[in-house]
Amino acid sequence: MKDTIYALATPVGGAIAVIRISGPEAKPALEKIFTGKIQHKYLSHGAIMDGDIPVDDGMGVYFAAPNSYTGEEMAELFIHGGYAVSKRVLGAISKTGLRPAAPGEFTQRAFLNGKMDLTRAEAVMDLVSASSGRGAKSALEQLNGSLYKIISEIQNEVTDLLSGVDAAIDYPEELEEDIFTPLPSQIKHIKNKLDDLIKNGLSSRMVREGIKIAILGRPNAGKSTLFNAMLGEERAIVTPEAGTTRDIIEGTLIINGITARLFDTAGLRESSNQAESIGIDRAREAVDKADILLIAIDGGGDITDEEKTLLSHPGKRLAVICKSDLSDGAAAIAEAEKYGVEHITVSAATGEGISGLIDKIGSMTAPETESALVTNIRHINALQEASNALASSLDAEEADCIATDLRSCLLSLGEITGAEADDAVIDRIFSRFCVGK
Repeated sequence: MKDTIYALATPVGGAIAVIRISGPEAKPALEKIFTGKIQHKYLSHGAIMDGDIPVDDGMGVYFAAPNSYTGEEMAELFIHGGYAVSKRVLGAISKTGLRPAAPGEFTQRAFLNGKMDLTRAEAVMDLVSASSGRGAKSALEQLNGSLYKIISEIQNEVTDLLSGVDAAIDYPEELEEDIFTPLPSQIKHIKNKLDDLIKNGLSSRMVREGIKIAILGRPNAGKSTLFNAMLGEERAIVTPEAGTTRDIIEGTLIINGITARLFDTAGLRESSNQAESIGIDRAREAVDKADILLIAIDGGGDITDEEKTLLSHPGKRLAVICKSDLSDGAAAIAEAEKYGVEHITVSAATGEGISGLIDKIGSMTAPETESALVTNIRHINALQEASNALASSLDAEEADCIATDLRSCLLSLGEITGAEADDAVIDRIFSRFCVGK
């Protein structure tokens, strides 16, 4: 990290663009191209120069190391955001001998310089890419250190247990207390904490990535009308003819601050029409990819084998009894209750029950706690490995094996914060970032 990097930190084309510079030559480079006052944390006005030629009029700020985002000498320029201006200013900076930054390199330097742990670094990108209010809130919590704090507390607990086991192995005659009798309950207590984080994380992951909701059912059950009613627009074609929908149609809505991708699928039945058959195959594939299945059932019709199969499918599912303006749907409700599936009655034609359906979906996707501590699948996997290591330690009979499992647990937890993450993992994480972050 001896070289100095630069990049646009904002998209080109807005009213203002921000250019970020970081590295040992940040201040000398700023002095070459900026005429304003250069003082730590002082935002000043001046011209941006390319040699003797002014290329823009803007603002500049300098941050002395280590009191900057990256922990290095750092500067930022606030210029007019047009393409031509941005290109000229970047050209002037390149002439000072700096190199363009790689994706995520500013945040990677902040991590490597100890300005933030890996959970905070990943939260930066999550905050930038958040597609919903709840996703942004979760990312901000992680950026403020909520996940790092709880992982650190668990690491300390495991370290305390490990130190006791190691002491019992190395100095058995000098110990005045029984290390091993209370050990299983202590390990189980920590494992329960990890399992709670995993459980909440699997649900909270949808906060960051959004929900996939598939509407499935037989032809003419009311799927497309339901799809249109939930979106509030006429996206899917609705006709009395069965088999109108022959491919998956997608729409997006926000439910309780979470981005929901809604999929209308072809009606499930046997068909000799090749196009419809392909659509039906895709509908069946959507069953396994969806976070929530909305099983659309015609409230006035008989229950088909296809509907029974959907009702028996594992995972989160909700029976939507359609056409309540035409029937009370008593038979469909009884069938849903038979399979232990929650149900709601709607009329997509009149709008009755649609808001209640959306509220119900919101309750099905809400994490068990208001704060979504874990939303990153990498973190969930590492937590699962840590939990598995503790489970293994409970089955271990030898003290050396217990100590090995506790160390494995610590290694997995260290992968979350970055204390034990290898270079390949770190490079892969930051490669997802946009340039300028």
